[in-house]
Amino acid sequence: MSKLAGVRRLVLLRHGQTEWNATDRMQGQIDTELSELGRRQAKDIAQRMAGCGAIHIVSSDLKRAHDTALAVSDTVGIEVVTDPRLRETNLGEWEGLTHHEVDALAPGARVEWRMDANWAPPGGESKLAVGARALPVVNELFTERADWPGHTIILVAHGGLIAALTAAVLDLPPQNWPALGGLANTSWVQLSSHGPNLDRPGWRLDVWNAAAKVAPDVL
Repeated sequence: MSKLAGVRRLVLLRHGQTEWNATDRMQGQIDTELSELGRRQAKDIAQRMAGCGAIHIVSSDLKRAHDTALAVSDTVGIEVVTDPRLRETNLGEWEGLTHHEVDALAPGARVEWRMDANWAPPGGESKLAVGARALPVVNELFTERADWPGHTIILVAHGGLIAALTAAVLDLPPQNWPALGGLANTSWVQLSSHGPNLDRPGWRLDVWNAAAKVAPDVL
């Protein structure tokens, strides 16, 4: 992560593995814990984040993200601020089910969800809705953090949230949102803003899914 004077860098970091991740069970906003592997991943990624020039860390208030953020905090020496707007997608009736169980109940529904940013699971949120609730977090930091240019702010969150927020930050047309695929545990996204103000932020995508592997599914 190079340091460019005057450029705002935004790192979106996915949490470490949970047991539900390992068994393809859909978490959504259910507050699951990191697995033993997930805790090791959090410590490892904290070392990688140490050199990114971070000045601020904001985390989802769900445990799996917050505990990952605390590991980064211990390494970089910055307190974690939590924000519920960074929670994972509300998956409604799908929460707690495995991918296979969802496919058995509603054949083709997960494919529809992947391909249509307006589509929402029963009782849940669409990707567009997720992006709309998370984007103000970035916009507020842009206007309130005068010390951001030349430094990095880290948001620790969830795969679905990060994909939706990235698409919203880049102002992608909804039909292009499915181009952003799944993120592996403790992989990250990096965006940079070269613009002078929120009216012209000039966001660009520098890094996507910086990790050793590609996530197997949409979350």
